[in-house]
Amino acid sequence: MIHHADWVEVDELLRRWGGVATRAQLLTRLSRSEVDRTLVNGSVLRVGHGRYGLPHLTADLARAHGLSAVVSHESAALQHGWSVLLPPEQSHLTFPTKRRVKAVDLPDVVLHRADLLPDDISGSHTSQDRTMLDCLRIPDVRRALSVADSALRAGRAPAWLHRIAAEARGPGSGQARRVAAHATDCAANSFESGLRAISLDVPALRMRPQVRLHDRSGEFMGRPDLVDTELRIIAEADSFEWHGGRSALVRDARRYNRFVVEGWMVLRFTWDDVVLEPARVQATLAAAAEERSQPRKTPQNRRNYDVDSVRPRTKFQKPNVR
Repeated sequence: MIHHADWVEVDELLRRWGGVATRAQLLTRLSRSEVDRTLVNGSVLRVGHGRYGLPHLTADLARAHGLSAVVSHESAALQHGWSVLLPPEQSHLTFPTKRRVKAVDLPDVVLHRADLLPDDISGSHTSQDRTMLDCLRIPDVRRALSVADSALRAGRAPAWLHRIAAEARGPGSGQARRVAAHATDCAANSFESGLRAISLDVPALRMRPQVRLHDRSGEFMGRPDLVDTELRIIAEADSFEWHGGRSALVRDARRYNRFVVEGWMVLRFTWDDVVLEPARVQATLAAAAEERSQPRKTPQNRRNYDVDSVRPRTKFQKPNVR
């Protein structure tokens, strides 16, 4: 029997995975019988073949139906089985432009206005094309790129994404094309997409996801989350999903040490860093890029430290106090 704390953990897992997860992801933390029980209990909903989401997805649809509105933006993205950086606590709903409704009267709703065409609507939520267009226009690039990457990861073609961005007009169309240009199906999850989005605002960086790295002898070392091959910087999105426990700690320590010995700078960022403190992450990435852009130090131009500061003292030698 799963205790209440475990149900809370499932909810938190799904939130950190972007609101949706595959059965394989759930099985990394739960047994098969526990996954089946979450479905029966209603703690997890099936949103597609082999894909599961948070229970509030049903609440979004019910709220839209009761208000004669359409589920849209990131709420609709979740309905399509695409993960988001941070699952919204309020329902994103779109109302006709002339509909008299006030946001203050709908505390559980993020209100959007648009005169949607019939092709823009699929049931109670926006179509995949319209949903992607709305998400590409989200001012926060972390959120926009997370949805775009997830759609590609789920099987949509890059040409589809680029067509939607190219056809965008009006406010946010420039951002839509920028996000589409950087979207990729190689990103492992929305957390990693969010970190890569932050790196886009560091001009000196060119971070690529899931690059295979080899040592000087050609032996495979690993495939870090993000890599700048020119500056030799690695940025890891450290998730408790993969980095918990003694065996994982040992594996990661050996892996990171090997990267450093081979000349790579390794930066590690938590989910809280990426989601809650993006400015701090950007500043760290910028400082790392600046440091790696400087001429490489050699033994000849390093500072000459006073030998007395590191030479063992003899029995009668006074400490070298400064």
